[in-house]
Amino acid sequence: MNIYLDNSSTTKIDEEVLKEMLPYLQENYGNPSSAYRIGRENKAIIENAREQVAKILNADTEEIYFTSGGSESDNMAIKGVVFANQDKGNHIITSKIEHPAVLDTCKELEKCGFEVTYIDVHKNGIIDLKQLEDSIREDTILISIMFANNEIGTIEPIKNICKIAREHNVIFHTDGVQAIGNIKINVKELEIDLLSLSAHKFYGPKGIGALYVREGVNFRKYLNGGHQERNKRAGTENVAGIVGLGKALTLTYNNFEDKNEYLYNLRTYLINEINNNIPDIKINGDLENRLPGNINISIKGVEADNILNELDKKGIFISTGSACTTGSIESSHVLKAIGLSDAEAHGSIRISLGKYNTKDELKYFVVELKKIIEKLRKYSVLYN
Repeated sequence: MNIYLDNSSTTKIDEEVLKEMLPYLQENYGNPSSAYRIGRENKAIIENAREQVAKILNADTEEIYFTSGGSESDNMAIKGVVFANQDKGNHIITSKIEHPAVLDTCKELEKCGFEVTYIDVHKNGIIDLKQLEDSIREDTILISIMFANNEIGTIEPIKNICKIAREHNVIFHTDGVQAIGNIKINVKELEIDLLSLSAHKFYGPKGIGALYVREGVNFRKYLNGGHQERNKRAGTENVAGIVGLGKALTLTYNNFEDKNEYLYNLRTYLINEINNNIPDIKINGDLENRLPGNINISIKGVEADNILNELDKKGIFISTGSACTTGSIESSHVLKAIGLSDAEAHGSIRISLGKYNTKDELKYFVVELKKIIEKLRKYSVLYN
């Protein structure tokens, strides 16, 4: 028996989504850029999926661009905006807890002469709004703050951030990869300028994502080649993936309240079980403004990698942070940003729940987790 508790990393594709995709991997394989019928038909299918995404975000169809996933969407948004608006300035603002797709992009842009301010966060992972506003300069052209954090699940005050950006006439991008599917997002109501998303976070396929760009935002094409996606993103469209993204997003929001309530209840049950059975643990991140399926805990006296390896032997799969940073011996930049020591950060695990998880799985998980922690602590110089 395998128990998968790493849904923030990726989710299992929904069977209905897979069924919807299969014809576009086999029978309906025409290139959407082709002028003949099977190409035109697939072009129409892509536009139908674009309408599905636009409807859920309350966007216009022309504001949705399909990409290969969240990382490309972040790169496309940030690079596209700053290079198109260099005549207005060269200053970017982001936070210290962003996904590497944003942080590494900003670091690369610093080598190109752009200046970047990295905003602090409070101990609960929520950004310092005063520092954000105080950091805006005459030459600030972009603010990029994630909607919800991938490691600790904290949901940022996006409405307030949008208001600050709008008042100072600065373009605002948000990495919504973890938020989409867990939060209802109305881009027009919030006045978001750009938003990134990725299908495999909400039971869709890997390798497909989208970028919302508000009409009127000046951004430049950064991937050269063909003239797909209204000449803003070159490359033959991933028809099956786009179909899967549209279907997965529709299914997720059709069942939004029930799914979220189920995840909230699972999370509450699991937190109670952990607190009642395992001493000397601390939950990281904000408990109120938090993604429904996220739990990040620091466990005193043990290394998280050792826990992960022992659980793996039992067929239980969790994470020690972002999957994109697995293999790094450095402490999580997110956990360090909220004030954790190296020992606390190295002893932290992330459990992320999904719609396919059950209470029986979680009960078994806690039993095994308790055994593993007791064994590791018995020989730990950090705990004894």
